[in-house]
Amino acid sequence: MATLSLIGAPTQAGTYRRGCIMGPAALRTAGLVETLEELGHTVAEDRDLAPDPVTLPDADFGPAHHVGDVAGWTRAVRRAVAGALRNGHVPILLGGDHSIAAGSLAGVTDIDPGAHVLWLDAHPDFNTMKTTVSGNLHGTPVALAAGLAGAETIYGEPITPLDPTRVTMIGIRSVDPDERALLRAHGVVVHDMRVVDEFGVGHLVRDTLRRVEAAGGHLHVSLDVDFLDPDIAPAVGTTVPGGATVREAHLVMELLHESGLVGSLDLVELNPFLDERGRTASLMVELAASLFGKTIMDKPTQAW
Repeated sequence: MATLSLIGAPTQAGTYRRGCIMGPAALRTAGLVETLEELGHTVAEDRDLAPDPVTLPDADFGPAHHVGDVAGWTRAVRRAVAGALRNGHVPILLGGDHSIAAGSLAGVTDIDPGAHVLWLDAHPDFNTMKTTVSGNLHGTPVALAAGLAGAETIYGEPITPLDPTRVTMIGIRSVDPDERALLRAHGVVVHDMRVVDEFGVGHLVRDTLRRVEAAGGHLHVSLDVDFLDPDIAPAVGTTVPGGATVREAHLVMELLHESGLVGSLDLVELNPFLDERGRTASLMVELAASLFGKTIMDKPTQAW
C-alpha cells in the first residue's frame, strides 16, 4: 500500500472559465480521501497550497494572460510535489486548471530526470507562451516543463527539462496548428481518438507501460476531465465530443495500477460550477480508486 500526499491547487488562473478554483474541494466532497483510505492507503497529508507572490505584467507576454498568477502556482506546486516524492510519498495533485501540471511535471523531474508522462487529455497542452492563440496557459504546461519558450519566466529558476520523447498522450482530439508542429518536432508520442478507436485503449496503454518499464524511471499520470466524453463528464470548461467512455477510462486506470509504475498523479480541470449533482467529481474519484487498486473482483496481475 502507498503513502499519499493530497496537494490541492485551487486555481483558475490558466483558463478563461471560472469554477476550477472549486475543484479540490469537490473531489474531497465526493469522498476522495475516504475512498483511498478504504483501499488501505495512508493519506499522510491533505492540504491546499497558496501560490508564491509573483508579479509579471501581462502586457509583456501577450497574448498570454494571468502570467504572474500561473507562475506563482507553478512554483508552489513544484516544491510541494518534489517534497512529497523526497519523503517517499505518492503525490496526488488536485486541480485547478491544467496549468498547474507545469509545476507537478517540474517537481517530478527534479527528483527523477528520466521520468515518463502519460497525458490523458483532449488537448496536448504543448503550446508555448509565443504560440498560444487564446492566451490561456492551461494549454502550455507540457511545453513549459520541456523547457520551451516561456519556461524561464514561469519557473523563475532553472529546471531539469522533461524529455518530450518520454511523453505519451492518449485521447487527443483538439490540436492547434503551431502546436501540432511542435509535437512533431519534439517527438512526443500522440495517440488521438482515431488511434484509440483503431487499436483500443488497452493496447496503447500496455505498449506505453512496456516502454516505461524497459527504460526505467518514474511514471507521472496527468488526468484531465476532458479526456472523458462530455456526456459522462460535463464539469469541464473545454468540452470536446468523442472522448473516452467510462469503461475505457477504468480500463486505463486498472492497467496502470497493475503495472506498479505510477509514482504521481494529477486530477485536473474539474469545474464543479458546470457539473450535474456532482457526477463528474464522483467519476474522477472512482477513476482514482481504480488507479489505486479498486477492482470489481480481485484477479492476479497479468504479465504482458
